[in-house]
Amino acid sequence: MDSAPAHEPYTVTESNSPDSEPFARRRSTFSSIYTSTASSSSPEFTVDAVITPESDDDATSEVVPKIEELEEQSLEDFEEAKSNLADQSTLPTPRKRGRPRKHPLVDQKKAAHARSKTGCGTCRRRKKKCDEAKPTCLNCEKNNVVCDGYEPKQQWRSGRQRALTVRSSVPADLPMLVEGVDGTVDQMFFGYFTCQVGKVLSLTDHHNPFLEIIVPMAMAHTGLMHSLLYLSGSCLIANEDAPQYDWRQRSEHHSSKAIGLLQQDLARTTSEEQNDVAPVGDPSIAQTLILCLQTVCAGDLTGSYRFHLNAMKEMLTKRKQSLPNEQLRQFILEFLIYHDYSSSITSLTNPLDQRSIDLMDDFQLPEFMIQPQIGTLLGVLDGLFGFISRIRHLRDQIRHRRSQGQGHWWDEPIINDAFAIDNALRQWQCVHPPDSPRYAASLLYRQCTWIYLHRTIQLSRPSPAFQQAVDEGLTYLRMLPWESTDNSDVSAQSILLMPLFLLGCAAFEPEQRPEISRAFARLQEWSSLGNIKYARMIVEQVWEMMDQGREEETWDWETIIARRGWDFLVT
Repeated sequence: MDSAPAHEPYTVTESNSPDSEPFARRRSTFSSIYTSTASSSSPEFTVDAVITPESDDDATSEVVPKIEELEEQSLEDFEEAKSNLADQSTLPTPRKRGRPRKHPLVDQKKAAHARSKTGCGTCRRRKKKCDEAKPTCLNCEKNNVVCDGYEPKQQWRSGRQRALTVRSSVPADLPMLVEGVDGTVDQMFFGYFTCQVGKVLSLTDHHNPFLEIIVPMAMAHTGLMHSLLYLSGSCLIANEDAPQYDWRQRSEHHSSKAIGLLQQDLARTTSEEQNDVAPVGDPSIAQTLILCLQTVCAGDLTGSYRFHLNAMKEMLTKRKQSLPNEQLRQFILEFLIYHDYSSSITSLTNPLDQRSIDLMDDFQLPEFMIQPQIGTLLGVLDGLFGFISRIRHLRDQIRHRRSQGQGHWWDEPIINDAFAIDNALRQWQCVHPPDSPRYAASLLYRQCTWIYLHRTIQLSRPSPAFQQAVDEGLTYLRMLPWESTDNSDVSAQSILLMPLFLLGCAAFEPEQRPEISRAFARLQEWSSLGNIKYARMIVEQVWEMMDQGREEETWDWETIIARRGWDFLVT
């Protein structure tokens, strides 16, 4: 039998073994293609292996492929399948280490960063990252801005619940009844002002400018309303050992709003002034007054009241024509003079300048104010505060001599001024009827003004004159009603802090001090103003220095206050 024609043998090696990985992969690829073609009407083709007869069992036997003849149509199908295989097959890639991914990677765009909705209101408004510290954001505290706090957490709801809510939702919230008064805390602040703070701040029988002028104006001016609520909230917080957190939060909110709106009003006024438009409206000056009172009620010790007093001086001395409401102007002018001159009693630096003197000299009652009794604050319309400014001028001269080691200051200029003030006080007449609480209060003011003069001129040591003057002052103090009845008016207590302070600084006799201490306690309980406790602390320190034999040092109580780093009003 003739041998088969010679062909190059097809040797089956290890790399070409059907069990090897590359081959198995190719086999799988082919199988998928061929399976699809086998179901078609195209004829099949097969590949058989033929072993040469030299050795049937030899592993290296030559293998000759045997190819059967295919029809022309089958050849075309085969070529098409082969070309498709070449396009779809890829070279094997190394297998990556680690567990296979459950979900294969797909090309997708990077999702945009979602803004957090749990930060404080201030950081979200400023577009800053919030550390979400409680109760206030530390970032806001570090940047010295007011933290608006956090929105209350909403209970989770499913999509169906939210959809039902949307379908059954009511229209938007109703607008605020009074602009600036938002929520129950603000309503409490407003009620506290009208029922307590407004009455405490004014010495009044029938006419209260805080309730009859300021409140109606605030109802129509948002900035003034925020200032009023800030003042009322400060009074509440100053008298609570542990004030509620939302009180502080709302108070800081009103502070920020009030100052911001006032700045906007003043900036707009400056622009209008350049165009010859009437500057500074009534609400702006009223806001300045309320913000000044806030420093007093809150017990501020940094002298912040000075900024507001200076602003009012500027408005009233250079822009008198800007206040069409003459009644408001007279009230603010009296308020300014009262607090400006009172500050000279406790401040080491004399705050009285030429503007203060001009305002006092120009202070005249309008035609509709015929009686001085309708004045709001004692001492201004009665003319006593002019004496206080003159006594302060004497103290500054004597303090200068004391600093130079000059022990005696009874030279002609100083003593002549002192005699002139003394004679004027003796000729002073009270304008209030004897049956009015203001009658006793006016006499108390005159007595303490004289004690202020005597304390300035005389040596700081116990004397019968000091004892008699303080005893008479305590007599007037006992004449004032401390409890409201049908026939009594306790509003005169609103201006008692300054005379109490002067009485205390002159009480060399220990038996006089308990009554003064009780008066401080009653005044604190009645008015709840934050500056009362600090005035009492200074008086008690003066008493302690007197008992230690350091009477001479107690002459200069302004320096005692300054050494503590304090600057406050006794109003």
